Amino acid sequence: MERHRQAVRLVSAAVRAYFERSEPYRIFHGSTNSTRPAHQKAGARLVDISGLRDVLSVDAARRTALVEPNVPMDRLVERTLAHGLVPPVVMEFPGITAGGGFAGTAGESSSFRHGYFDENVRGVEIVLPDGEVVFARPGKEDEDGGEYADLFKGAAGALGTLGVATLLELRLIEAKRFVRTTYRRTSSVAEAVRVVREECERDRGNDYVDGILFSKDHGVVVSGKLTNELPDDEKVQTFSGAWDPWFYMHVRERTAALPSSASATPKEGSVTEYIPLAEYLFRYDRGGFWVGQAAFDYFRQVPFNRFFRWFLDDFLHTRMLYRALHGSGESGRFVVQDVGLPYEAAEPFVDYVSEHLGIWPLWLCPLKTPAGPSFHPHLRSASDLPDGDGNSNSYSNSNSRSSSSQGKKGEGQMLNIGVWGWGPKDGDAFVRANRDLERRVDELGGMKWLYAHTYYSEPEFWRAYGGHRARYEALRERYRAESLPSVYDKVRVKVDPKGEKDWKSRVKATWPFGGLVGIWKGIKSRDYLLHRRAAWKWSGGAGEKEKLA
Repeated sequence: MERHRQAVRLVSAAVRAYFERSEPYRIFHGSTNSTRPAHQKAGARLVDISGLRDVLSVDAARRTALVEPNVPMDRLVERTLAHGLVPPVVMEFPGITAGGGFAGTAGESSSFRHGYFDENVRGVEIVLPDGEVVFARPGKEDEDGGEYADLFKGAAGALGTLGVATLLELRLIEAKRFVRTTYRRTSSVAEAVRVVREECERDRGNDYVDGILFSKDHGVVVSGKLTNELPDDEKVQTFSGAWDPWFYMHVRERTAALPSSASATPKEGSVTEYIPLAEYLFRYDRGGFWVGQAAFDYFRQVPFNRFFRWFLDDFLHTRMLYRALHGSGESGRFVVQDVGLPYEAAEPFVDYVSEHLGIWPLWLCPLKTPAGPSFHPHLRSASDLPDGDGNSNSYSNSNSRSSSSQGKKGEGQMLNIGVWGWGPKDGDAFVRANRDLERRVDELGGMKWLYAHTYYSEPEFWRAYGGHRARYEALRERYRAESLPSVYDKVRVKVDPKGEKDWKSRVKATWPFGGLVGIWKGIKSRDYLLHRRAAWKWSGGAGEKEKLA
């Protein structure tokens, strides 16, 4: 703990120095899972917190862990599983950090039960913009344990614009050895959305729910239940080995011949298998859901087959894919958007994506969201929903606030739809496509994740997130954060109206130089060693019963 205190003192001193000079700064973490263009951060003053990357303690009795912000999910899970515990919400990519989950928006397949990642944080140590170090906890200010409750609520999802998080106290739950995983086939978008909602019902007893739409007539809803039991006739399915299948391809293959659950018995329309817990939590790592196939699209001479997925496995985990995406400059051609929508708006949005972008598969993830205001996607009030004249939209107003979506305390049930795939090659057309998607999401009463390309004008941004603006600005003034970039400053992509690029960008845009630069950046990072040495990977062989004891 003394090492941690010393590191925080150094961070505090650096922050205080910038404050005294009234200079803004950005936080350097050492890695990123954001897709915002890296060149737009060049030249920024930095506060380096990359050394804060340890799990300081796990308290099995209290079911809590003290975690520094740069602890990635795989290291966190390794430490907590050793105590028979696991965080309630674990981001699917091993390299996403605890601090990123708090400062950004992290909703995963357990979020229909446990909410966003930050809703499972019991407290956070924050270095304020003037260098003061405080510990903020959730709750009302007049309750015990609610110190700096306004700061805690405001900092969650605010991208570090109210201070620097240096330590988190996380809530943990009991872990079990396996996830009993069921794949339920659907034959329409409406059916897939309905089945997602069914699987989230409490009496189903599911711990995890998400879905994949391969097309309008082939969807799969994936539900999981924690268990310590493995039936004698069941084998263990894994996804971390180089010869293992990529999860989405495995799901597609297992369900291709199944009838729709709407016209079949539950047994006929679904298939079940057993996956070790950590293998389940990081099942999308290899291939980065399905966007890893884009690397094969880029290097078109390399066949997308099992042999080359095995041969190139080091490059096809999410850490390496992110290195390559940023190094290559291809983030300027690849649509990576996550949106939260009222359930009733999901089908119209999928229709829009199919018609205008042609991107498949799409990810479905149900979310229990907090009451606004927040920078997290949540059910918006009628005054925040636009029509063509900037007034409340009648479709969104009548549907997004339905009683089935609104909890007793204002929490909302929404559906996250992940849209990830190639966009237009032309730079102007790419921007227009993203801008059009933003408008359609807004019309449908939805909100975007802010880790991705964001093209809103400032008035558009604050209309979508404006319910939070007055509170947010008051917090920036109270905690003297006005010299720091705002959330809008951090997320907006600056578009050159002339479309001009420097010589490096022009070279990267010439095939195959950008891709080769991305590969070189990945190799230099040595991130491939993190997966090779990962302790969370299943070591029980092919599932022999004697190895499970």
